[in-house]
Amino acid sequence: MTSTNNASPSPSGEFGAPAGFAGTITEDLGSAQPAWPTRPRPDRRGPGGAPDVIVMLVDDMGYSDIGAFGSEIPTPNLDAVAAEGARLTDFHVTPTCSPTRAALMTGCNSHAVGMGAVANVDTGFPGYAAELPANQPSMAEAFRDAGYATMAIGKWHLCREQDMHAAGDRHSWPLQRGFDQYYGFLEAQANLHAPSQLYEGNSPVHVEEYPQGYYLTDDLTDRAVQMIAETHASNPGKPLMMYYAHAAVHSPMHIKDGAAEEFRGRYDSGWEQIRAERRQRQDELGVVPAAAGTGPMDEELVPDVATWDSLSDDGRRLAARHMENYAAMVVSIDESVGRIREIQRRLGRLENTIFVFFSDNGAATGGSGGTVGMFNFLSNLDRSRTLTTEERVAEEIGRIDELGGPASWPHYASAWATVANTPFRRHKFSTYRGGHQVSCVMSWPAGLGELGRENDDDGAIRHQYAHVTDVFPTVAELAGVEIPRSRAGHEARPLDGSSMVVALKDADAPSSHGDQYYECLGERAYYAGEFELVARHRTATPFSADRWELFRPGSDPVQLENVADQHPEVVADLVDRWEAAARDNMVYPMSNGSPLHFFQRDPAEQLLAVETSMVPETPPLERFRASQLVDGRGFTVEVELGADGYRPGDEGVLYAHGGQEAGAVLFVKNGSIQVEQNAWGRVVTSEPADIPAGATRIEMRVDAPGGSRWIATLEIDGSPVAEGIELTQLSWLVPFSGISAGRMHRSPVSDRLYREHGMFPYSGPWETVTIRPGAFSPDAPSQLLDVIRTMGAATQ
Repeated sequence: MTSTNNASPSPSGEFGAPAGFAGTITEDLGSAQPAWPTRPRPDRRGPGGAPDVIVMLVDDMGYSDIGAFGSEIPTPNLDAVAAEGARLTDFHVTPTCSPTRAALMTGCNSHAVGMGAVANVDTGFPGYAAELPANQPSMAEAFRDAGYATMAIGKWHLCREQDMHAAGDRHSWPLQRGFDQYYGFLEAQANLHAPSQLYEGNSPVHVEEYPQGYYLTDDLTDRAVQMIAETHASNPGKPLMMYYAHAAVHSPMHIKDGAAEEFRGRYDSGWEQIRAERRQRQDELGVVPAAAGTGPMDEELVPDVATWDSLSDDGRRLAARHMENYAAMVVSIDESVGRIREIQRRLGRLENTIFVFFSDNGAATGGSGGTVGMFNFLSNLDRSRTLTTEERVAEEIGRIDELGGPASWPHYASAWATVANTPFRRHKFSTYRGGHQVSCVMSWPAGLGELGRENDDDGAIRHQYAHVTDVFPTVAELAGVEIPRSRAGHEARPLDGSSMVVALKDADAPSSHGDQYYECLGERAYYAGEFELVARHRTATPFSADRWELFRPGSDPVQLENVADQHPEVVADLVDRWEAAARDNMVYPMSNGSPLHFFQRDPAEQLLAVETSMVPETPPLERFRASQLVDGRGFTVEVELGADGYRPGDEGVLYAHGGQEAGAVLFVKNGSIQVEQNAWGRVVTSEPADIPAGATRIEMRVDAPGGSRWIATLEIDGSPVAEGIELTQLSWLVPFSGISAGRMHRSPVSDRLYREHGMFPYSGPWETVTIRPGAFSPDAPSQLLDVIRTMGAATQ
């Protein structure tokens, strides 16, 4: 029997008592003295009891998108958090998602813990390992060790793509990083109407079809409420630590049916007017004074932003509708805050709950199609064509009422991202403040109730500089939780963040954080209190050609007045400090805009690019695992129907890869075999080819000749029945949904087939569907790495 205490199991004494056992072991139970292991058992009840901790992270939301920071979008629940706690007006994250999440979880700078870029990228260098390091304890591990129930909800995005499947290594998954429970998705984004792959704990959730009206934000919130209620019922005195990471408002900007009706017409006045209104409210609220100014709508280093009046009538209609939907997404987030607070209130836990809310980076632009918004944001990956704004409007205006629904994968116009980031310059990925200064609200009624308040109705305002690395040490100090100095026997890196507790309690206290470097895709910045340095960098130019700009954040938080010429000695000093920080935090080598950053991959991924057979019992393959079979290459799909072969009258889907965002489906209908491709909404269907009774093997052979093309051939029992089928080559994130055999799943590839037959499961017997990856296209990125690498070297 294994010892349950913490002592050495080595037996000693007459009756084999382990060394260090505090009791006495005798021959019979009646005369023995028991002893039990000591474990942390904090109690949340009573005065001074351990508080619950809830950290909620949203995705790609701008600084001004909630009411407490100037928005016209109603967010009463977040306003209530601000009113009972504090608004942190100078709060910063990293300019992109995975790095912010890593910094939040560890309290360390993102590069220093291997997350210098999104977890979709692993360039083969320590600062970009795309997973959390073995030696660094997480916030969840610290709270679990202190006796807390720990739970994670929603987006993770802290493990490598090659581990995001059922057979992936789980060492950087939520449960292995300190969470008792997890429900969510491992990817960067999710279809809110039909998530491609959810996980519960360490296990994939197998869903063939989501119910009508399903919406991911509601599902995640349902599960969060359930976890809280279950924990309370099981042990009312046990405190909980919850990390809730929303999919919203990241693309796709999906909404519930009818959710945007309250905003109809609200944005018809255009982005310039809405931004001016937000800016005025920010001044009135005391968030950012009007004297600080407002960043320009149009920036030299980013694509031009059209004026509202320059758009056509249809262009304005589309752009306004996208923003109406975005507002509805923000409302759905606020509703989730309300539901979490309500269950805490009903259970008597709200008063003693630390609640922290912020975004993972600034608002995101719409890519190459961001002038009016995009019906399918993933079509930015379409290398087969480029549309003008006029062509895009003409193509998409007829589907305006589908925006936000399951047939779309939408993203709003880049100008709306500028509005969201009011009053700052630039957006997500930028090291100007629009990329990393975000709204943050925090409350703890029982513990921070004595905050000095500028306005009793609106709560406290704190203008001290703070950084995402400060959240872990802050909530740990407030909760009385010790931060481990090692993990798994390995010494941990000291935290880069510092506690904000003194600043929270005293509006006049100085910031405790100190200097902070920034780097994202080659963009750089350095904050040093009185001064802030930003590198003005053009993609694919040498870093030595960057022009360093200098700002005084105390008087110029919007970064409008470059004072570098007046203080060359300060510029030189801060450049030296940035370079020292870069070395200390494993920032090098940086990306300089070439595709090498995304396409230099771990060779181990090729272990997934092997012949793969699926049987009727096989669940769908996850997105990245499936992509290795087709991305940038030809492939073959072979369907074995069994010894009896095809039975006339049988029909349905044999192979489906993807969903309504993009993909392909091989199906039998009316006695014929066909392939249909959905290329970001452009549908191509091959001519039907008759299937003879008794046919045992159906094969689709796809060649990749280059030029973003696939050429498909259909064969029955080795004989071609359809040749020269022209398809568009899909790549990287598309198809976003994985591969299923014998039916479509979750999000249907073919809307036409779905409307007629649902997920259209094949009605006859079949034995295996085998996918064989073939030769790469001559212009596939993997075949051009040397060229790409040479291009990058020329800019150094």
